[in-house]
Amino acid sequence: MATLVSDLPQLRGGLFLSDGGLETSLVYQRGIALPHFAAFVLLGDAPGRQTLAEYYKPYLALAARTAGAGFVLETPTWRANADWGAKLGFDAPALAAVNRDAAAFVRQLQKTWAPRLEGEIVTSGVIGPRGDGYIAEQPGSIDEAARYHRAQAEALREGGVDMLAAVTMTGSAEACGVARAAAAVGLPCAVSFTLETDGRLPSGESLGEAIQRVDADGHAPAYFQINCAHPSHFEAAVAQGGAWRERIHGLRANASTRSHAELDAATELDSGDPDDLAQRYLRLRAPLPKLNVLGGCCGTDERHLRAITRAWA
Repeated sequence: MATLVSDLPQLRGGLFLSDGGLETSLVYQRGIALPHFAAFVLLGDAPGRQTLAEYYKPYLALAARTAGAGFVLETPTWRANADWGAKLGFDAPALAAVNRDAAAFVRQLQKTWAPRLEGEIVTSGVIGPRGDGYIAEQPGSIDEAARYHRAQAEALREGGVDMLAAVTMTGSAEACGVARAAAAVGLPCAVSFTLETDGRLPSGESLGEAIQRVDADGHAPAYFQINCAHPSHFEAAVAQGGAWRERIHGLRANASTRSHAELDAATELDSGDPDDLAQRYLRLRAPLPKLNVLGGCCGTDERHLRAITRAWA
C-alpha cells in the first residue's frame, strides 16, 4: 500500500468539524434553485458568493466555539466535472477556472477564520462522481477514471487546496481513479463512499471490500470517509470487525433514514432528529476508533452539527 506521504492535521488526531448538507440546505432552506444540484454556479456573481459565505459561517463559528477543534473546509465543487459541467454550459477552460476560483474562495475563508480557531483549517477540493451519486455507474477502467478526474484535480491544486476529497463514491473503481489522479497532481486525498440501507455500496461491494481494494491499488488515500447515508444503514456493517475500520476518519451522514431512491423522489426536506443523529455518531466511536472528522450530508444543517459536537465533547 503506497500512501502519499502527508502531514494532514486531521491525521494527528483531535476533533475536526466540517459543514452539513450544502446543496439540500441551499435548495430547501434558502429556496435557491441549483441546476443539476450544482452549488458551484453560485461562485459566478457577488450575491451567490455571499450566499455561500453565509452558508459556511455558522459551521466555522461552531468550530471557533469548540475547544481544540479544527475544520475541514470543502469546496462547493461536487458537480464541477466535465460531464456535469457540459450540462450546465461550462467548457473545459471555464470549468478549470471555476475549480480554481472555488479553491481560492475557501482559501479566503480559511484566512479569515483561522485566527479564531484553536485547531487548523484544512481546505479540501471536492471531486464528485462522474455520474449520479446514487447510482453505481462505474468507469470502464480505473485508468479511465483517473484520466477523467485529473483535470479537476489539477485545477483544484492550482487553486491552492491542501487536499482533495472524492465524495459520494458509489464503487471502488472510480474511487481508485480519483486516488490515482490525486497522487498524479501531488495532493493527499480522502475517499468517501456512499452506502445503501443494507450497508453496502451501490456497486454491491461491502464497505470493507471497497476500502481494501482502493488501498491495494497502489495509490492509497490519506484516509476514508462515509457520506450520504444514515448511521442506521451501516452500524451493523462496521460492528462486524476488521482492520479496515481504522482507515475511516470522516463521517458526513444524512439526517434522514430514507433510502437513496426515497430521497431522490422527495419533494420536501427530511431533517430527521438532530439529537438522535448525534447519539448515533457517538456510538460509532467504538467500532471506528480513528473517527475524528465530523460533518453532515443531505438534510443536515448547523443544528445537527451543534448536537453532534455537544455529544462528542
